[in-house]
Amino acid sequence: DRLLERQVAEEGEYPESIAFVLWGTDNIKTYGESLAQVLWMVGVRPLPDSLGRVNQIEAIPLEELGRPRVDVVVTCSGVFRDLFINQMNLLDRAVKLVAELDEPLDQNFVRKHALEQAEEFGVSVRDAATRVFSNAAGSYSANVGLAIENGGWEGEQQLQEQFTSRKGFAFNADRPGILDDKADMFKSSLKKVDVTFQNLDSSEISLTDVSHYFDSDPTKVVGSLRTDGKKPSSFVADTTTANGQVRTLSETVRLDARTKLLNPKFYEGMLKSGYEGTREITKRLRNTMGWSATAGAVDNFVYEDANDVFIADEEMQKRLLETNPNAFRDMVTTFLEANGRGYWETSEENLDRLRQLYAEVDDKIEGL
Repeated sequence: DRLLERQVAEEGEYPESIAFVLWGTDNIKTYGESLAQVLWMVGVRPLPDSLGRVNQIEAIPLEELGRPRVDVVVTCSGVFRDLFINQMNLLDRAVKLVAELDEPLDQNFVRKHALEQAEEFGVSVRDAATRVFSNAAGSYSANVGLAIENGGWEGEQQLQEQFTSRKGFAFNADRPGILDDKADMFKSSLKKVDVTFQNLDSSEISLTDVSHYFDSDPTKVVGSLRTDGKKPSSFVADTTTANGQVRTLSETVRLDARTKLLNPKFYEGMLKSGYEGTREITKRLRNTMGWSATAGAVDNFVYEDANDVFIADEEMQKRLLETNPNAFRDMVTTFLEANGRGYWETSEENLDRLRQLYAEVDDKIEGL
């Protein structure tokens, strides 16, 4: 509800479609929080049996729902696919159920989009209402994080193509156990998305601790597919406390940077641990750039302040170089790459310093 309320407050209308990312271990910890969110968006109620197992569903009447049914595009992690195939079945049945309801299209965006796609692909409305996607069997992640970590990607289009090709395998409740390559249907559904959304349920693992979050984020994919060129709104639900909050992705990345990467308590603690601590700081900076590449969600000041902390301070340079010269070289490379790819605007003085540092660190590593 808070997600919809914020979107209505900012855009003046309900979103027609929301892209969700579902994680395996997160749903274990939260007892299916993300599943409930997806069902609520499409306006479907789970029905537990006498033992509390949820195998049946029913559509919530529009009068009771009090708003339009919002379409969804669900991207499941490989672990979620392995652990929760029955829940994927439930979600697919829920979407198909509401797509086949005889309701006004301005009150049922699932049916509206399914009818459009049925005509586009020449299939039934039921088959067009395909909204639950994941990797092919035995495959995991979009490998976007790996490409960004290695720095060998040519451009954002390459990352977006990786995402749609690796995550475009559809679950079909009418053919359980089979994941068909439906990349075209996946892209057709994504181009109708108005909002991208993820849950953050652990205070131990944040958006830049790991690459998984940005690896599966479809924000720029949606922006590139939409015919109107509009960038979707991006939100993150912070349910790490009882008082859950919905923030924009940019707000969440900003908060994460202030509490971790740019926080003296964090980086001083990392530096005390020596070699691995310096590598951890560099990894966090690289993961921060990942959010620039996949969502454009990093403010320029994050890079600028990080440069002031780790590069402009000569004493800090010395500490990083002494504890882990390879990680420090990777840090310098990340700053230069962020500028080269257009994610960070800075002075020529800063860039000259970085180039000089890279040469010096490289010489030291090579023993010259």
